[in-house]
Amino acid sequence: MDILHRRGRATAHEVLADLADPPSYSSVRTFLRLLEERGHVRHAQDGPRYIYSPTVERRDAQRSAMAHLVDTFFEGSVESAVATLVESSKPKLSAKELDRISALITKAKKEGR
Repeated sequence: MDILHRRGRATAHEVLADLADPPSYSSVRTFLRLLEERGHVRHAQDGPRYIYSPTVERRDAQRSAMAHLVDTFFEGSVESAVATLVESSKPKLSAKELDRISALITKAKKEGR
């Protein structure tokens, strides 16, 4: 999804070329097909090629992925997920980043979240 959001649209070969540790071409095609079945991407046909583009805004995709990550690895605990991110950040979070996180927490408290 990141590649599609960055490029705007791409073929399976282009996605494959942009991956740091690429799987097989057929794996990329399968993954794109699954993303399309789930409504995250769509394709247009250009001759024999499929050109994929995202149907979901980057921020919405990030939120969905994060919710899945929290549910899958942290048993739904946002607190545990945030604690893990803060404690294991490399490089360590800057004072500015920690202030931003603190401000988000303060805002959530005020809003009763």
